[in-house]
Amino acid sequence: MNRSIRKVAVLGSGIMGSRIACHFANIGVQVLLLDIVPRELTEAETAKGLTLEHPAVRNRIVNESFQSTLKGSPAALYSPKFADRIKLGNFDDNLKDIKGYDWIIEVVVERLDIKKSLFEKVDQVRKPGTLITSNTSGIPIHLMSEGRSDDFQQHFCGTHFFNPPRYLRLLEIIPGPQTDPAIVDFLMHYGDLFLGKTTVLGKDTPGFIANRLGIFAMVQTIRTAEELGLTVEEVDKLTGPVVGRPKSGTFRLSDLVGLDTTVHVANNLYTSGEGTDESREAFMLPPIMQRLFEAKRLGDKSGQGFYKKTKDEKGKTVIMALAFDTMEYRPSEKVKFATLEGTKAIDNLSKRFGVLLDGKDKAGEFYRRTFTDAFRYATYRIPEISDELYRIDQAITAGFGWQMGLFETWDAIGLKKMLGIMEGLDKKPANWVYEMVEAGQESFYKVEKGKRLYYDIPTKSYQPVPGQESFVILSNYSDNIVWKNAGATLYDIGDGIVNLEFHSKMNTFGAEVVEGVQKGISLAEKDFRGLVIGNESTEAFSAGANLAMLFMFALEQDFDEINLMIAQFQQTIMRARYSSIPVVTAPHTLALGGGCELNLHADKVVAHAETYMGLVELGVGLIPAGGGTKEMAVRCSDLYRTGDPELNVLQNAFMNIAQAKVSTSAQEAYEMNYLQDKDQIVLNRSRLLAEAKQAALELADNGYTQPTQRTDIKVQGKTGIALFQAGIAQMRMANYISDHDVKIANKLAHVICGGDLSYPQNVTEQYLLDLEREAFLSLCGEKKTLERMQGLLTGGKPSRN
Repeated sequence: MNRSIRKVAVLGSGIMGSRIACHFANIGVQVLLLDIVPRELTEAETAKGLTLEHPAVRNRIVNESFQSTLKGSPAALYSPKFADRIKLGNFDDNLKDIKGYDWIIEVVVERLDIKKSLFEKVDQVRKPGTLITSNTSGIPIHLMSEGRSDDFQQHFCGTHFFNPPRYLRLLEIIPGPQTDPAIVDFLMHYGDLFLGKTTVLGKDTPGFIANRLGIFAMVQTIRTAEELGLTVEEVDKLTGPVVGRPKSGTFRLSDLVGLDTTVHVANNLYTSGEGTDESREAFMLPPIMQRLFEAKRLGDKSGQGFYKKTKDEKGKTVIMALAFDTMEYRPSEKVKFATLEGTKAIDNLSKRFGVLLDGKDKAGEFYRRTFTDAFRYATYRIPEISDELYRIDQAITAGFGWQMGLFETWDAIGLKKMLGIMEGLDKKPANWVYEMVEAGQESFYKVEKGKRLYYDIPTKSYQPVPGQESFVILSNYSDNIVWKNAGATLYDIGDGIVNLEFHSKMNTFGAEVVEGVQKGISLAEKDFRGLVIGNESTEAFSAGANLAMLFMFALEQDFDEINLMIAQFQQTIMRARYSSIPVVTAPHTLALGGGCELNLHADKVVAHAETYMGLVELGVGLIPAGGGTKEMAVRCSDLYRTGDPELNVLQNAFMNIAQAKVSTSAQEAYEMNYLQDKDQIVLNRSRLLAEAKQAALELADNGYTQPTQRTDIKVQGKTGIALFQAGIAQMRMANYISDHDVKIANKLAHVICGGDLSYPQNVTEQYLLDLEREAFLSLCGEKKTLERMQGLLTGGKPSRN
């Protein structure tokens, strides 16, 4: 089917509608966003003498909703300028315009009668063959399309985005009874490749996959917390990063999503589960949820929920937490459990679960109860909501941001061990699990010959997880390790390409990682065609240098060691630029400091759309010295040749470094000149390494030639330094920066301008690298720099004094 999506109409401009519109704008699609016409004037409109027929009034709802989305945090758009791709209108005046659009997405209020009424109008104006989908969290798909034309029903489907759609990776595709299978295939492919989603095929069952299991887990978690007497903060600590889930935990997530949404879905699941769900009673609201809902304490949208923000007498924001017994708010408290203390030294998530479940305190009891509840329920939902267990894990991880799905977590604990815990709590799973164990199987997943397999219940055999042929999954290459040390592993990923993965904490650069980069390049030059540097971490591509080692040397004033450390790092980064084979980096999430510098020197960067990149060294009282300051001088010099005003170009680069600015997306990294035209942005995180591998192959196939170091870098010398010094002095006079900030900024100006040269002239890369290292060393001896480093290492924020 030769179908392309150039224009999308989004019907409904609420939180989800506006954000879905923004995500389509992110990928370059033209969007028409519509909503209802107001029935009454506001006081402000009346005062202006406007009528209900005035265009500003008729579009008031869509305008206000869209502006609210643009102001919201986290940002819905990759770049503010993408807002121009969205046209606003209303149903009465502009619904006729949808006939020129390729895909119509309905995102109005969750009421079947309203949706059906709108679809009746849509059916009259849409052109045949146009995609029409509903973003519903639980209304049956087959009910919405009843009575519509055959063409409508054949092209109608459920497309359930998760909020916020820019960031959460799940897109559930739910066909209706008459949906053309080709439409389903198209949406599965389009969502994956163009929208960057994990597309999961769901059935037209209550809550589909993710909400059915996720709301069950949330309600049971709240019920267990009440029974065990756990506080709001304790539950959020227990259900956060320690178990591989977002730091929002359970209650903070509820406040973000809105308690009314959770209650609405839970009530629907309770009602629809009669006669079909053996655990239907679990969806009855726990008392605390009911009381909050009745009091309209819905979370962030109402100003209070499980948490509430207030100001103290000094005007400082204070986070208050709900006390279940009194329904009053009290200052949030720190959480401490012996069970959690026992996992602090365990970086590997899979190895934490055994310790957590063995805990003898309330934390251990909480994990045993909630895990057994969730695992048991999931086993009984097959084949009701999904025929395959891997789809359940995909939906949970992508929809709720978990690092591991339910069956993946069960594998990490141990199939038989968890089964024993479940039986001890009278939470036996479905019979197919016992049949699996009796047949001698020991896990739900396994890897064979570089492929990940899942246990297929109908055939009682292991089958390949579909779609993985499009991805590079490093865990599947465990038999293809070329080299490894404590901080890095080099995998042969086929076709003459090797992949270097960091696995230090937050993938920071220490001695082992630096050695890994050097070794990876050397082995690639000797035996392979190219090198990819990337990983599958959910936390960071690389958060920069290992500050602990630097702090130790700086504290002891061991400048020879610091000089050696920086020189080796510079050599390593420059080796990535000037190797004889192509080096491609695949950044995602955090690429800070040294992590940013490595990307600046790659032959090509294949970045995930959600890459937060920046040279942040000034935040700890230093300047970028792994080639970062040098490279921005190089890039400014190249921009001078395009005719851009030279000092303006230089000032932009200087300010990005001086403010330790981090891009809020890969698109913004491009606008900050950290990414360039030669680089690539990938929407789907799962495709990142595969795309990076392809880029390395293309560079090799096109006759990659080892470049030579630059000697033609134009710097501004004293002219540029004088400009920056004047601005720095003004900032200090206005008390925006401290004396130490002045010192750092002057050092940065000295390096990026090429030192005390009497006039603008060309210099070499090595000349700038030497300036970098000299400035870095001098700042390492500053007391204030040591204080800032110590603050970060002890978990605080660096002082600006």
